[in-house]
Amino acid sequence: MSGSDVTRGGVGGSQPGRDALTGARGGRGRHRRRRGRGEQPMVPEARFSSYYGKPVLNKPTWKPLDIAGYLWLGGLAGGSSLLAAGAQATGRPALARAAKLGAAGAISASLAALVHDLGRPARFLNMLRVFKPTSPMNMGSWLLAGYAPLTVAAAAAEVTGRYRMLGAGATAAAAVLGPAVATYTAVLISDTAVPSWHEGYREMPFVFAGSGASAAAGLALACVPTGQAGPARRMAVLGAALEMGTFQLMKRRMGLVAEPFEQGGPHKLLRAAELLTAGGAALSALAGRRGSRPLAVAAGAALLSGSAALRFGVFHAGVASAEDPKYTVVPQRERLRTRAG
Repeated sequence: MSGSDVTRGGVGGSQPGRDALTGARGGRGRHRRRRGRGEQPMVPEARFSSYYGKPVLNKPTWKPLDIAGYLWLGGLAGGSSLLAAGAQATGRPALARAAKLGAAGAISASLAALVHDLGRPARFLNMLRVFKPTSPMNMGSWLLAGYAPLTVAAAAAEVTGRYRMLGAGATAAAAVLGPAVATYTAVLISDTAVPSWHEGYREMPFVFAGSGASAAAGLALACVPTGQAGPARRMAVLGAALEMGTFQLMKRRMGLVAEPFEQGGPHKLLRAAELLTAGGAALSALAGRRGSRPLAVAAGAALLSGSAALRFGVFHAGVASAEDPKYTVVPQRERLRTRAG
């Protein structure tokens, strides 16, 4: 036998401190040792795993720089189109020009990032072979196919000074599609099984709308004389309030699945986004009162950076939630208990 052997003379080979105590004596000893430390858990904490150590979900294989950049640039383009139409209607030529060029440049870069992630341009064109209203990806492809040429036409007319009426019509049409361009990516990622994206489906479009508005305002503040940047300053304040308010509301409603937003790298990015966006909005208001161009440029840079940090933070938080089985298993069990009750 290993350890201690029981003989007629007692227990032989016993090792003090190694053998379990039984009966009342053992119970009293444990009680004395634990006194003052509260109750000790009798069941180990649950650890969520899956077969062969594999995640329950396959994490997104999208390239972070391409797709997070695609999310950010789409919001910047959509917000800029709205700002361009408003500036054109109110006689602010410098603001209209900057916003038109910003929308065309942002959507072109966004498409380039998307195609780079897909690997071949033909894969994007293949999405246009069907029209499927129930597919956010398919509808987004059609939306981009209609929106991008409008922004390019508006920018070309602005730069060349020719076909002004055609450019004005393209600007107005792009502004109609702008809100959808700024928010459809939120619908796209919420339609996946990634827990921290899917559970935010109610508020995520509003978060992206506010982020896109603040980014567009930031670009305008950085490029436009202070005297014509009034609409951009107002958009900066409203966009920042919408973005930060709905994001906090979303996290509060999501419960456990909001944890990836509060941990590690995503938390740092999202905290930076909050500080930059709030600071940029405050600086934009101060720049308007003082007529300070340096303050306006600083506000614009902060708003652009804050919007980008939000998109990258949301992207990485979603990837982290797909890697941990807890965020898939626990909400499923809660839903089953709710239905059973």
